[in-house]
Amino acid sequence: TMTIQNENHIVEVHVRSGVYSSDTIFDYSRGYIATRLFSRNACFIMKINKKDIPELEELGRLAFERKTMKAVYSPNNVWVQVQSGYSLLGSLKDWIVYGRPIQQLCSGLPLYR
Repeated sequence: TMTIQNENHIVEVHVRSGVYSSDTIFDYSRGYIATRLFSRNACFIMKINKKDIPELEELGRLAFERKTMKAVYSPNNVWVQVQSGYSLLGSLKDWIVYGRPIQQLCSGLPLYR
């Protein structure tokens, strides 16, 4: 499921698929994406690259198309490959940078950038 909060510039994506379940927050006001993978008990954070990540309005349009047409082709689909190795537990400084929504999602978990 996807929830778009236009007033806060935040998108929440919840995937419920057994061992592959995850929650993702796109925080456009701070410029970060955080994904919590439940199977790994970890959070992965990346900076929003405007060249590769659709704008908030575009993301809403793509979600609408996908819901109504069940299959959408878009050059804006993004796949991310994560290489683990650097992690830290969120410090106060990190939460100031990433913002409250990401803090609520990832607090107490190892963070991978």
